[in-house]
Amino acid sequence: MILLFTLSDIFSSFFLIYALILFVIYILISILSTVELKRYVNKNKFFDYRSILSYKNLPSVSIIAPAFNEEKSIIENIRSLLSIYYPQINVIIVNDGSTDDSLAKVIEHYGLIKVEMAIEYEVKSSKIRGIYRSIHSEFANLILVDKENGGKADALNAGINVSRSDLFVAVDVDSIIEPDAVLRLVKPFLEEERGRKVISSGGVIRVANNCEIKDGRITKVRFPKKLLVKFQVIEYFRAFTLGRMAWSKVDGLLIISGAFGMFDRNIVVAVGGYDRTTVGEDLEIVVRMRKYMRNELKMKYKVAFIPDPLCWTEVPSSFKILSRQRNRWTRGAIDTILKHKDMMFNPRYGRIGMVSFPYWVIFEWLAPIVEIVGIIYFVVLILTGSVNPSSYIMLSLFVVSFAFAFSMLGVLFEAIMFNKYKGYGYLLQVIFFALIEVIVFHPLNVYFALRGNFSFFIRNNQKWGEMTRTAFDSQKK
Repeated sequence: MILLFTLSDIFSSFFLIYALILFVIYILISILSTVELKRYVNKNKFFDYRSILSYKNLPSVSIIAPAFNEEKSIIENIRSLLSIYYPQINVIIVNDGSTDDSLAKVIEHYGLIKVEMAIEYEVKSSKIRGIYRSIHSEFANLILVDKENGGKADALNAGINVSRSDLFVAVDVDSIIEPDAVLRLVKPFLEEERGRKVISSGGVIRVANNCEIKDGRITKVRFPKKLLVKFQVIEYFRAFTLGRMAWSKVDGLLIISGAFGMFDRNIVVAVGGYDRTTVGEDLEIVVRMRKYMRNELKMKYKVAFIPDPLCWTEVPSSFKILSRQRNRWTRGAIDTILKHKDMMFNPRYGRIGMVSFPYWVIFEWLAPIVEIVGIIYFVVLILTGSVNPSSYIMLSLFVVSFAFAFSMLGVLFEAIMFNKYKGYGYLLQVIFFALIEVIVFHPLNVYFALRGNFSFFIRNNQKWGEMTRTAFDSQKK
């Protein structure tokens, strides 16, 4: 009996301390993101990004977009990429062994012909079957790479092998990129502090579902109609405007979104390119680059983050596709953590080893497991009469209120800084869905994360998972 009482105290203390630390972290994230956003606005509100076009010795840029079975939207997506403002830019579409009509559609629409090009395989990738260029001068900067299927990381590596630019931008081909996005991403590289090299930069990702799109550009932003997509809009507000902004402030950012991020090509080649054995290549490459800069080159460096909405992407609108996506995110995070576990609480890696990496392990990977165990534990306590139900209800209300306040802070920042969504209807909806998210959408994410752990450790699943897309043309009005 005494032993059970002691174990109960230990469990209760653990969950209380875990929750308190998490609440403190979220408060710190709120403060840090507020400070950093204010600094960014004050620094850039009068800056004309078009002036970058006149800079001498601008770095050359390649946009690398892997594509697998994207026939529904690939023409519109390529049009979006070709509309980006930048003087020295190539758009490299990598057809990763598509089994639909993606390749044929692109060749026909853009007037492409197969050309001879010397390729140096600086990083490992599957065999390239052919390279295509357009016979039309207006598409002179478009390159189509046809290769054997090898997955997204392998396709990015193939694009890196074809590219000869100073920098490259890794994008999802289904993304809609703002015309000045590359100008904004390249700015940190142009402002490198003495002795502190910028190795990567990323920006805010927003949800394109239900937006009006014309000629590869977002012409009108609409709040989505589908339930799951509404929750993801709020989730993206938190993740980018609050979370990544705060980690950028303390130079602890470990991930640049795979949907849109700029990288120093030489550094990526030096670390061996993208890891083809993982489904979390966007997280893993940044972690590996950070390790390389700190321990092999022993150089000061920076991973920059731009809090502007630079990229719009289609997010899953069905339970099935959302489950596959979140399952993959979990498996990718676990794989990266295990591959770089030597960083955990290792002072050799500075604040990354002592703060950022432990946070990913304890409050990203393990959080869903701790949460479900905690729920089961407290339900048992209630059923055995060991805890007052009213106290449990009060605690639950506090958690819901805190989560709602944190979400609304992200909504507030979006409204003040960017104001992409308009009208009272949107505001009422976003308040309502932020309020119910913790009891509707959050449990789904916990379930998906647990499934991801099961898939990784029990089923040893390393597959990407099919992501069915809808045609962006269908969202035109």
